[in-house]
Amino acid sequence: MKTITKIFATATAAVAIFASTSLSAQTMMEPDPNPAPKGMAFKVGVGLNGGVFRDKSPMDYAYGADLKLQWDLSPYVAVTASGGYTKLIAKDNAVDADFIPAKGGVKVFPIKRMYIATEAGAGIAIQDGAKTNFIYSGGIGYEFGGFDAGVRYEGYVNDSASTTYFRKTGQYALRLAYNFKL
Repeated sequence: MKTITKIFATATAAVAIFASTSLSAQTMMEPDPNPAPKGMAFKVGVGLNGGVFRDKSPMDYAYGADLKLQWDLSPYVAVTASGGYTKLIAKDNAVDADFIPAKGGVKVFPIKRMYIATEAGAGIAIQDGAKTNFIYSGGIGYEFGGFDAGVRYEGYVNDSASTTYFRKTGQYALRLAYNFKL
């Protein structure tokens, strides 16, 4: 694994461990006028994504849209499932890649409304002869009102037999969304 991936994995694990432990202070506090959700909520989010790739990547930038389902198991943990459309724009007149990402994941809320998210899934290719990608991602974000803003690293592992083959690469992406609570 690359160093940045190891650092990110270690940081994610550390935050998950600290978020799962419960500490209690001995001081009285005033009630929060804007408390976090109480859990067991179901949300549907509609989002737009945009990202850039590193210089060594055969891809230049990416854009897309998604629909994300989120089930809040508690105020601290949520399970997610998402699907949508993503287009990766290639450098040097190479073949662009279009696919439908289908991912599942987990969100952990270590601080009220701030989350750490991880997802994995498949990028189902649209072009003839293209193969399915393995997609993995991790990032941080913030939910406020119905809005959701997050940044993430999203990696792609492609099959060398694909007509849209590109070596393993990944993007640094921004997602802006609105969540509808059901």
